[in-house]
Amino acid sequence: MSGDVIVTVTLNAALHVSYTADELATRGVNPVSRPGYRAGGRGVTVARVLRSFGHDVLAAGLAGGASGELIRDDLARSGVPTEFTLIRGESRRFFRFASPEPSGPQIRFGEPGPYITTEELGRFAADYRALLGGAAAVVLCGSLPDGLPADTYGSLVTYAVEAGVPVILDVGGEELKHAVGHGPALVVAETSSADPGLGTALTRLGAGAAAVATGDLVRVATAGEEWTARLGTPGPRHLARGALVAGLVPGQLLGWSWPDRLRHALALAAGAWAHVPGESGGRDHVDLDTYEQLLEAVQVEPAITR
Repeated sequence: MSGDVIVTVTLNAALHVSYTADELATRGVNPVSRPGYRAGGRGVTVARVLRSFGHDVLAAGLAGGASGELIRDDLARSGVPTEFTLIRGESRRFFRFASPEPSGPQIRFGEPGPYITTEELGRFAADYRALLGGAAAVVLCGSLPDGLPADTYGSLVTYAVEAGVPVILDVGGEELKHAVGHGPALVVAETSSADPGLGTALTRLGAGAAAVATGDLVRVATAGEEWTARLGTPGPRHLARGALVAGLVPGQLLGWSWPDRLRHALALAAGAWAHVPGESGGRDHVDLDTYEQLLEAVQVEPAITR
């Protein structure tokens, strides 16, 4: 750790298990392919995107059981170093049974997260504070597993702020309510309603800046300015949340202008970054041609200056 590593934290990491099946009948036994394994959780995705774009990253959090070992192995194959705190419970798994045809039917199942004990949380807190000494930034993402109080992220933000490490926070619900007042440098949120005041409200509660995604539109609010950004291409386009968060991190560290941050982030989230499947698990990839095209297509406009 040299002080320029971006640490991502995933407290509810997941293992995605995928099978291919020629038929998906409700009766009898459906023959399936050998399973494919993929580490998941939003913080894990952020680490993958940053690593594929050349940034030094370290994926931390909680992982346990055979699923936790496969999570670490998959990230190692992707070139992402890990420092997960081990737990006794089994990391959650998501199962996907799909037809070989891309447009064919598929069925998904998801397990609940493991229960985290007070002792395991204490060990993670110690590991986390040790990592802060070599961190350029910390990215805190995703849901909390069972057993962790809603103010867990608030404590993690406080530890980082006290260590002089900026925090990018990507959580929701009660976790966000408890954490935003502890001074994260940037909050990334999502809402299904067109609420133009959410970003401003988050900055008033303690966030240095807030980026709020609504569909393919992203609104940013800081202490003195507001921006809106969207792709100027025909038709709606889905923004991958993990890639959007990862795209905002470099500009936060390097002091880019908000228009430049938003162009970079939306280009990655709209399709420049992708996972390319393969027999060995596939690879994470940034298509630079697509990135350049999407970068030019992002429209950024200033909003009301407060």
